[in-house]
Amino acid sequence: MTDLAKYRNIGIFAHVDAGKTTTTERILKLTGKIHKIGEVHDGEATTDFMEQEQERGITIQSAATSCEWDGHRLNIIDTPGHIDFTIEVYRSLKVLDGGIGVFCGSGGVEPQSETNWRYANDSEVARIIFVNKLDRIGADFYRVVKQIEDVLDATPLVMVLPIGIEDKFVGCVDLLTRKAWVWENDLDASNYEIQEPPADMQDAIEQWREKLIETALEQDDDLMEKYLDGEDPSIQDIKRCIRKGTIALDFFPTYCGAAFKNKGVQMILNATVDYLPEPREVKPQPEVDPEGNETGKFAIVDADKPLRALAFKIMDDRFGALTFLRIYSGRLAKGTTVLNTFTGKTERIGRLVEMHANSREDIDSAQAGDIVAVVGMKNVQTGHTLCDPNNPATLEPMVFPDPVISIAVSPNDKAASEKLGIAIGKMIKEDPSFRVETDQDSGEMIMKGMGELHLDIKVDILKRTHGISVTVGKPQVAYRETITKRVEDSYTHKKQTGGSGQFGKIDYILEPGELGSGFVFESTVTGGNVPREFWPAIEKGFTKSMSKGVLAGYPCLDFKVTLFDGAFHPVDSSAVAFELAAAAAYRQTMPKAGAQLMEPIMKVDVFTPADHVGDVIGDLNRRRSIIKSQDAGGSGIRIKAESPLSEMFGYIGSLRTLTSGRGQFSMEFLHYMPCPKNVAEEVIKETLERKENKK
Repeated sequence: MTDLAKYRNIGIFAHVDAGKTTTTERILKLTGKIHKIGEVHDGEATTDFMEQEQERGITIQSAATSCEWDGHRLNIIDTPGHIDFTIEVYRSLKVLDGGIGVFCGSGGVEPQSETNWRYANDSEVARIIFVNKLDRIGADFYRVVKQIEDVLDATPLVMVLPIGIEDKFVGCVDLLTRKAWVWENDLDASNYEIQEPPADMQDAIEQWREKLIETALEQDDDLMEKYLDGEDPSIQDIKRCIRKGTIALDFFPTYCGAAFKNKGVQMILNATVDYLPEPREVKPQPEVDPEGNETGKFAIVDADKPLRALAFKIMDDRFGALTFLRIYSGRLAKGTTVLNTFTGKTERIGRLVEMHANSREDIDSAQAGDIVAVVGMKNVQTGHTLCDPNNPATLEPMVFPDPVISIAVSPNDKAASEKLGIAIGKMIKEDPSFRVETDQDSGEMIMKGMGELHLDIKVDILKRTHGISVTVGKPQVAYRETITKRVEDSYTHKKQTGGSGQFGKIDYILEPGELGSGFVFESTVTGGNVPREFWPAIEKGFTKSMSKGVLAGYPCLDFKVTLFDGAFHPVDSSAVAFELAAAAAYRQTMPKAGAQLMEPIMKVDVFTPADHVGDVIGDLNRRRSIIKSQDAGGSGIRIKAESPLSEMFGYIGSLRTLTSGRGQFSMEFLHYMPCPKNVAEEVIKETLERKENKK
C-alpha cells in the first residue's frame, strides 16, 4: 500500500477555454502516463473522450486519471468549464483535497472562474493558481494577479515571474531560488535550462520575493521575528510556511506559463507535491444521521478504520455502469460485501478498477485516500455512502441545484419509445442536475436541465450514444407562482357514507413569505381544538398541493400557512381527513390571495470588444435586463447583468452577430422575481392553450 503522505487528490478547474484540459494533457505527458499529446482543438485530448466533447472542443463530464511525479501519486480530475455542467465541478470538489485553478493570461478572472472559486471555498479545498496562456496577445500576468485579489477576494502568493510576454514569453523566474527556468522550444516540456535571470528583472525579483517571504512567514511567529532581526529563513522553512498557509486557505501559491507551448507545467507539478495537502491534512468528512444532521463523528482518513466511501459519479459505458468512489477510510477489496446506507441493501464488489479517462486498469484492492471505480453496481447513486456492513455510517450527502429550463421530447417510432425509458434512466443516474418527468395533462416526457447547452447535449447523447430518434419541442422556462395578499380563511372537510365518516375543520392564515423562503408551516393552536398529531397531516396537505399553482399550474413558492384554530370529531377525525381538508383549503384560498407569476432571473456575464459595448447593452436592455456593472479588461469590456431566462434563449447567436463573432457570455440561475403583468398574461395564456391542445 502506498504511503498516504505521498497521495495528492487534485482537481483542475477554470472558465471555458482557459486551458484546463491542455494543462492536464501536459501533466500526463510529463509524468509518463501518455506518450503522445492529444490536442483539444483536434478532438484528441485524453480526458475529452465523449464524441460531443471532441466535436465542440469543450469538457462536458469530469474525467479521472492518475499518474506519478517525484514519488507521489496524483489522482487528477479534469472538470468542465461551461456553466451548464457546474454540477461536475461541484461533485468533484466535494471529494478532492486540493485543486489547480487555471486562469487565462489575457481573459483573466472570467465568470465561470468565479463560480468554481466559490464552490472551492464552500468545499474548503486548498488551491494553487496557474495563470496560463501567457503567450497570447493581450496576456498580462500582473493584471490577472490583481483581478484575483479584487474579483475573487483571494490572496495570490506570487511564486514566479514571467520572462517576456505574448510571443516573447520564454519562461519563469522562481522567486524562492532566484533562478530562471527557460524552455528551449515549444514542443518539448522537458527541454529547459535553469539559468541566471535577466539583469533587468533583478529589482522586480527582489521586490516580489520580499512580499512572498513576508506573507509566508506570517504562519510562524518565531521565523518572522528572526527575519525582522535580519536573519534570512532557509528555503525549507519558507516552503513549510507556504504549505501551512495554503492548506489553511490563507493564500494561494500563484504560477504562470503557457501549457500549449509546454512552458511552466513542471513548476505546477512541483507545487502540487510541495504545497497541496495529502488526504490526512484536510478536514475529515462529517457523518450524518438519516435526517442529514451531523452526528459529531467523522470519517478519519485511515486504512485501518472501518470502510467509508462516497459515490460521487456514475458513468455508463459499453462495459456497464461505473461507480466512482472516493474512499475516506478503511479498505475496499474485490469480492467483499459493502452496505449502501441510503438503500439499506448490501452489494458485492465484483470488479475494482483504476481509471485513466475512459480506459481502465483492474486492481485487487484500494484504501483510504484512493479514488477508484467499481463496475456493475446496481442500486448506487451519486451521493450514496458505501460502508462496512458491521459498522454502518452515512457521509454528508451532496445537494444539487434545481433545473431552470425544460423541453418536451417524444420518440419518433415504437422502437425508440421502448428504448427511451432505459436510456433516460441511465442518464439521470449519471447526472443528478438532469431531471425527467411526464406531464400529467399531455403525457409528454419533459426533460429539465441547467441551460440550453445542457439539454442540447442530452438530446445528442440520446440520438448518438443510444440510437434513439426523438422530436424536441422548444425550450420552456421553469416559471413559479406565489401570492401577494394575506388571507384569513376556514375550511371544513365533512364526509358521511355510512359507518365512520371523515371530519376535519381548519382555520388558517395564508400570507406571502420572504423571497427565497419556500413554504413555511406554523401552528399556533392551543387548547387541543386540532390535536397535535394532526398537524403534520395538515402540513402535508398543503405541501403536496403547492406543486400546482392556480394561475397556470406552475409550482407555488414563498408563502406561509399559519394554523390558528379548527375543530375535530373524536370518532370521524383522522390524519387523512385533515390532509384532505388542507388540500381543499389550498384550492379555496389561493385564488383569493393575489396569485402572481414568478420568473427565473439569471446572472449574466457578457464579454465584448470595447467598440461593440453600446450595441450589446442596447440588446440586453431590450431583453428586460438590469445592467449591474461594466468593467474594462485588457482585451474588452465585461458587462454584468440580471436577465429573465425567457428573454435569453438563442442569445449567443445575437451576441456573435453584434460583436462580429468576438463576444462571449455565460449565465447561471440567480433567483425568482415577479413577472411583469403584460408578460405574465402572455405566459399564462400560452401555457393554458398548450395544455388544452395536448388534451
